[in-house]
Amino acid sequence: MMYHDPVMLNECIDYLNITDSGTYVDVTFGGGGHSKAILEKLGIKGKLVGMDQDDDAVKNALIDSRFLMIQANFSDISSYLRLNGIRKVDGILADLGVSSFQLDEASRGFSYRFEAPLDMRMNQNGQLDAAKIINFYSDDKLLNIFSTYGEVRNSKTLVNQIVKERRIAKVHTIQDFLRMIDAVIIGEKFKYLSQVFQALRIEVNDEMNVLKSFLLSTKDILNENGRLVIMSYHSLEDRLVKNFMKAGNFEGELESDFYGKISKPFQLITKKAIQATPEEVKRNPRSRSAKLRVCQKI
Repeated sequence: MMYHDPVMLNECIDYLNITDSGTYVDVTFGGGGHSKAILEKLGIKGKLVGMDQDDDAVKNALIDSRFLMIQANFSDISSYLRLNGIRKVDGILADLGVSSFQLDEASRGFSYRFEAPLDMRMNQNGQLDAAKIINFYSDDKLLNIFSTYGEVRNSKTLVNQIVKERRIAKVHTIQDFLRMIDAVIIGEKFKYLSQVFQALRIEVNDEMNVLKSFLLSTKDILNENGRLVIMSYHSLEDRLVKNFMKAGNFEGELESDFYGKISKPFQLITKKAIQATPEEVKRNPRSRSAKLRVCQKI
């Protein structure tokens, strides 16, 4: 099963600052590329937890006594670690976004390149898929999704087109949807479709709320000096991560106590987002939009 090459592998491993007896979590296990590199740095007393909700990713679980695979959404990281007797960890790695395997597997419905059901569920037991959103969401909800999550320039026109066309026929497949919206595509076609499909994927998987729940959990899970290493792939995610690492909240506003003392849970390790080298981008195009940010628990 072919997954993407792990993005910024060396940078992620270096920034995790791994100690050989530490406990680490890779919350987006995928093909296990980052996890394998973490295990190589751990000694016999070290422990690594891999998390992924995707059935296909779980099939890649590593056979190693120091490794524990948890099939779950990483918004629930705290509960699942506690269930397995883990209260605190020394580092957490998250590589957000869709894997190349998911994009290239036509049946998953993530990509406009294929003919397949309009699906996009990362957890294939989930009730909501992209077709239901297109067929049944209200005008206002659709407008919010495409303008906020996709930053689609003509969101209002797009929504009007969808609402008009779905009265005639419901959407079931990717090609149904592409035919439905073809008349209102503006600018560079593939960029436009990428934005539209990104918006649907974020809504189907509730990605922004999942990310918020995960980030808030890290305050309590990380040991003192524990590292949080996160790669994001679009501006909405990156803004949340940046603000949270800076101030411990999603607005990025530093808070102070009654006496005026500023309180923040993390120290920034990277002042600016780290990006892949030109050599890596050439070798692995998926890394082009990746932004890596790192902080340390105070």
